[in-house]
Amino acid sequence: MKLKKGVKKLLIVLSILLVLVIAFFAYKLFFQGKDLKAKTVKVESEIKAYGYVLNDNDTKKYKEMFNELKKILEKKEVNEEDYVKQISKMFVYDFFTLSDKDAKTDIGGKMFVHQDALVNFLDKAEDTVYKYIENNLYGKRKQELPTVKTVEIEEIEQVEFTYLDQVDTEAYQVHLTWEYEKNLGYQKEATLIFVHEDNKLSLVEME
Repeated sequence: MKLKKGVKKLLIVLSILLVLVIAFFAYKLFFQGKDLKAKTVKVESEIKAYGYVLNDNDTKKYKEMFNELKKILEKKEVNEEDYVKQISKMFVYDFFTLSDKDAKTDIGGKMFVHQDALVNFLDKAEDTVYKYIENNLYGKRKQELPTVKTVEIEEIEQVEFTYLDQVDTEAYQVHLTWEYEKNLGYQKEATLIFVHEDNKLSLVEME
């Protein structure tokens, strides 16, 4: 069966348009995709005995806090109260500063969490505080997210705390408050519980 001239012309035009569309998307994918490089993270410093690391993409303020922690832990006799105060501040700053996070799975403060509590901690964080963070692996995000400005310790005391059937008679309970560079309605206070895990103090509860 022969096609009418009008139908033939229409098919030719549609074929040309299809080729142009394919060529356009191939160009976008090949040439512009080459310029979209995901961020790579490198370790800038670490405290090996405690498993703490500082990444090169951490903020200037967090790097200062990390260096202060390093000084505390490198002393011959570690002042445990100074230690727990510092990691409490660092946890709050890193966990609640969302502006430097690349995705909802990029959760801050996890290196201070007890190993046995980590999975539950990450799941809960993804479902709450980090739930609506947009992906920023290629640096294109325009979403406004909070940055912690200052952190204050309101109260600290040693308590007896049972975690996974293990009783720590010298656990630490720390109540903190903090302010953001811009108030976007996020949480501003919390009580943290740290217990002894081998040679370090680890977070097991946050209220």
